Amino acid sequence: MNYKHLHYFMQVAKSGSIMRASEQLHLTPQTLSGQISQLEDKLGTALFAKSGRGLVLTDAGQLALGYAEEIFALGGQLEGAVRHASSGMRPQEFRVGVADAVPKAIAYRLIQPATVLGESSQIICREWKLDSLLAELALHKLDLVIADTPIPPSISVRAFNHRLGTCGTSFFAAPALYKHCKGKFPACLDGAPLLVPGEDSAAGQSLRGWLKNHALHPRIVGEFDDGALAKEFGRHGAGIFVGPTVLGEEIEQQYHVKTLGSTDELVNEFFAISVERRITHPCVVAITETARNELFAARSWKT
Repeated sequence: MNYKHLHYFMQVAKSGSIMRASEQLHLTPQTLSGQISQLEDKLGTALFAKSGRGLVLTDAGQLALGYAEEIFALGGQLEGAVRHASSGMRPQEFRVGVADAVPKAIAYRLIQPATVLGESSQIICREWKLDSLLAELALHKLDLVIADTPIPPSISVRAFNHRLGTCGTSFFAAPALYKHCKGKFPACLDGAPLLVPGEDSAAGQSLRGWLKNHALHPRIVGEFDDGALAKEFGRHGAGIFVGPTVLGEEIEQQYHVKTLGSTDELVNEFFAISVERRITHPCVVAITETARNELFAARSWKT
């Protein structure tokens, strides 16, 4: 087995495109495609199938990806174990998955308390779709999943939701766009350019319902699965965008924008999902206590 080919395969699988993976790996698409073909020849089966302009994994590809992730995860553990062997200490791993809909700034604030528990702790963070992370949790490949929704009814896993907290939603605009927004909030949104979360996301569905309930008809000029990308477009004046109210000041400073208004009717919820009914893992305890006592302290919560 050529592990370089396996690494290339994993990058293509994660990005869904030869072109994107080649940019990340600093290889030409032709070279990368050739390496993947060699791996497929070695395994005797196709790992990818074309889907529009991108690639999707075949059943064999899905199987191979699972093994590849385990192989490289073990490689990382091997490196860490050898590095700490001279000190006689093996770092305690804390493996946390973050659903891709959770804002990066929220994820950092939630996970950060677990990084200061001691030098012997090591954080391994994975970002993916919630259903994939829950599957990893069920196999005990993760210690915790941080999500913006509880476990969906359609997913059958033995795990427990621990509510971390809630906050409202704020609307932000670049200074030039802010000046053109007339009237009080939320009426100023009517007819204004708006950047919205993806239609399949919980945040996107809630926002659309809220606009309809208030008889508001903004011009939706962009739809984004990645909230950070929406903020980048927003900072350059492409449209008004939304974010958790608890991050309001940070968003204003980081993206040089102004707050048009806020509402508690659009609730952002955050959950820690674990296989433990009663939280005992020290990293999970640190995350839940900090979230409830500091980050979302102004909001009520229930486990």
